[in-house]
Amino acid sequence: MKLLDKDEKIYLLDDENFDFPSIDMMGGDLVAIGGDFHPQRLLNAYRSGLFPWFIDEYNYIHWFSPQKRMVLYPDQFKLTKSLKRVIKNKKFTIKSNTAFEDVIKNCANIKRKDEDDTWISKEFITAYTNLFNLKYAFSIECYEDEKLVGGLYGVLIDDIFCGESMFSKVSNSSKVAFYYLCEWAKENKIKLIDCQVYNDHLASLGAIEIPREKYFEILSD
Repeated sequence: MKLLDKDEKIYLLDDENFDFPSIDMMGGDLVAIGGDFHPQRLLNAYRSGLFPWFIDEYNYIHWFSPQKRMVLYPDQFKLTKSLKRVIKNKKFTIKSNTAFEDVIKNCANIKRKDEDDTWISKEFITAYTNLFNLKYAFSIECYEDEKLVGGLYGVLIDDIFCGESMFSKVSNSSKVAFYYLCEWAKENKIKLIDCQVYNDHLASLGAIEIPREKYFEILSD
């Protein structure tokens, strides 16, 4: 690992060494580039408070640790009256880890507001499917009439669930999946759901921003 940009504190990762910069070595949100998707490197990244976001035109993976981290404490999920009715009416059937690859592919293909393209390339799909096969990555699926219409996936690191992405083909389906993620988290003493970066949808569900330093404190507890 070597320092590429002294002012921004951006590092180039070694091909064979899976270490990541510590928090005192970090500058902005982008911390490092390079490396690969070896399962141990991915797990080390999450344990070090980083995650891969996209691969650039030069085939470098970009690794981020936002200065403002979006997180959700499971017991702070905002269950609105309308969503409560949807759950009570049992419109959807919820399952977990039965269609992981389908979930991540749907997350890659779904059209999102203000986004022209997705960071979830075939390399991401292969990498996280490998983590799923190693029992580190998990998915929650939302079905309507036996069709997959919503869901989410992420990586479990000790007692933190690092959410990666979600999708919805039917209104409320991803919200219902997220509600069940929070219920599962409470039942299994998961203390935090890492949502990575701010967006209005996550904020409406109860997620908040905390300083990077606070996230690292939680990560190391």
